[in-house]
Amino acid sequence: MTSPAPARLPAGVALTGAVIVGVLTALQARINGQLGLRLGDGFVAAAISFGSGLVLLIVLSAILPAGRRGFGRLRAGIRDRTIPWWMLAGGVAGAFTVATQGLAVAVIGVSLFTVGVVAGQTISGLVLDRAGYGPAGVVAITVPRLIGGLLALIAVGVSLQGGVLEQVPWWMLVMPVIAGVGIAWQQATNGRLRQRVGTPLTATLVNFIGGTTMLVIAAAVHVALVGAPAAFPVEPWLYLGGVIGVTYIFMSAALVVHTGVLLLGLGTVAGQLVTAFALDAVWPAAAAPGWTTELLMVVIAGAGVVIAAAPGARRGRPAR
Repeated sequence: MTSPAPARLPAGVALTGAVIVGVLTALQARINGQLGLRLGDGFVAAAISFGSGLVLLIVLSAILPAGRRGFGRLRAGIRDRTIPWWMLAGGVAGAFTVATQGLAVAVIGVSLFTVGVVAGQTISGLVLDRAGYGPAGVVAITVPRLIGGLLALIAVGVSLQGGVLEQVPWWMLVMPVIAGVGIAWQQATNGRLRQRVGTPLTATLVNFIGGTTMLVIAAAVHVALVGAPAAFPVEPWLYLGGVIGVTYIFMSAALVVHTGVLLLGLGTVAGQLVTAFALDAVWPAAAAPGWTTELLMVVIAGAGVVIAAAPGARRGRPAR
């Protein structure tokens, strides 16, 4: 059974939440990227990040009444087949995103990683909204939303100036785009699962169970092939990626019903780009495009969010 729909949040509040999701996503990307660099193994770093988040979620789900109720609805839904298998697969996209962070961010920087995510997230968000896949149903593809998405893609083009394509392996640029497609799908899927179980906490738990399982297997295979990391760093902040991931996936599952997939993605992008610009300015990566290029990216993508979030952008009939 689907839980009652939550009261509608004001657009400004929902969009602010989406921006905060982006800030946390950028912070997690930098932390997981640095952990992967220090370990010399992005797969192990990703497994640590997801695994620590899973431990936290298990504790919260056990001690909080909402968590226990949500888990009960999850079990009943799986048993009665009212929750289809694909609603349980959001962790696949999360696992891929975290693995990409661990493998690429320390080399290409948070900004370049983020604009790749922008491209995938924008295209995927438009398609999913138009198809009515998200919990908000069919969301109109209006002119402001199309302009906002186009500006986000222009920001991606700006990021590739200055010989970036010659500095890094092609797969490090392609993986963030695929991750962006997966993030939009994950946000929509988690939102629908949240409607079935009644709480974002259980939807987030399902993500981390699936993601941790996949990443632990991938890390075990990689360690068997190349050997285990020589030593683990002792700085506590390098292990905060899981906690941050729990927070922003929880928020995404709660917010997507109020924003639609594209607007949640664009708000997230705004937070990611601003935070990525700040992080790369004080902590540049080897292939970062430079602060002037990154500032231009932030301005263009930010303009896209403002246009797509304008009052008229959320009204009207779906495009045919």
